[in-house]
Amino acid sequence: MPNQAPSETREEPAALENAGPAIRLSGLRKHFGDVHAVDGVDLDIPPGEFFSMLGPSGSGKTTVLRLIAGFDLPTEGTIEFDGHDVGRLPPFERDVNTVFQDYALFPHMSVQQNVEYGLRVKRVPKQQRRERALEALKTVRLEDYGSRKPAQLSGGQRQRVALARALVNRPKVLLLDEPLGALDLKLRQAMQLELKQIQRDVGITFVFVTHDQDEALTMSDRIAVFNDGKIEQVGPPEEVYERPASAFVAGFVGTSNLLGGRGAETVIGRPGLFSIRPEKIRIDGDLSEPAAVGHTSATGTVTDVVYAGATVRYSVALDAGGRLSVVRQNTDGTAQFGDGRVRLSWRDEHSFQVQ
Repeated sequence: MPNQAPSETREEPAALENAGPAIRLSGLRKHFGDVHAVDGVDLDIPPGEFFSMLGPSGSGKTTVLRLIAGFDLPTEGTIEFDGHDVGRLPPFERDVNTVFQDYALFPHMSVQQNVEYGLRVKRVPKQQRRERALEALKTVRLEDYGSRKPAQLSGGQRQRVALARALVNRPKVLLLDEPLGALDLKLRQAMQLELKQIQRDVGITFVFVTHDQDEALTMSDRIAVFNDGKIEQVGPPEEVYERPASAFVAGFVGTSNLLGGRGAETVIGRPGLFSIRPEKIRIDGDLSEPAAVGHTSATGTVTDVVYAGATVRYSVALDAGGRLSVVRQNTDGTAQFGDGRVRLSWRDEHSFQVQ
């Protein structure tokens, strides 16, 4: 990569569109004895993308990240960077850097020294080290904090120092292993926006591992949803959320109702298993009003009401069989329909059939 500021290295969209994948995984498997942690993953990640690997603990996402980084070697399959097989190369020979949940900053060093450390190991001349470290700190908006020690920084600032330490090496790919997990909720939400903006500024490929659906939906260009060592679905956040490919994706990414059996046949009009997001459903106490054209309707009884401040969540037992959860914006400051008879309705296209 040219010796210039990260913000100046971003390629034009047309160039990125015509480029091959920054990372290509083909038939990737990793076995630990009888445990198949990664079981046949095929994936292309283009340059300049913010790509998230999302899944529960034990789904294989972190193992895939470690395989990309070179911390583990694959049992089968290939790992390519820009068309070159790197699957057997050690980590220091791969053009990647990793940011972990534990930032592992040296407490006795200043922020500037922490950021410079990797360059010092590579024997980069002192003046050049300082210039590149300052450049990296500017990227994460900490250029005035170089003389401080890590203990004098907030959690979010330490996270950005760890990010600067990785970016100073100008890798083609930055791997992030749940780097926001140690932060409190409000700081984590603020850092999600910061991290995405930094990725846009530097223009390199970010591969982000998380079990938090909100993080993945907020920051990603695309998401791969992992389950039992395999990828269940890959796509933009809107596609993964609105059109889940499986019952697992529908249940794991956000909150979804799954309606099947007799309830689905009666309400939807055909057999199968259907995903309906709670926020897509309208709840009404007037049972006499017929369903509008292009809408599906069902009647039932409210069995539970959960007041959550900005929203109210209702659990409704359907007369046709099955149960649906409904989320309603709290526009009037009170919960309604408690233990009452209600009519639910939603647009036909919001009943999405899953496997």
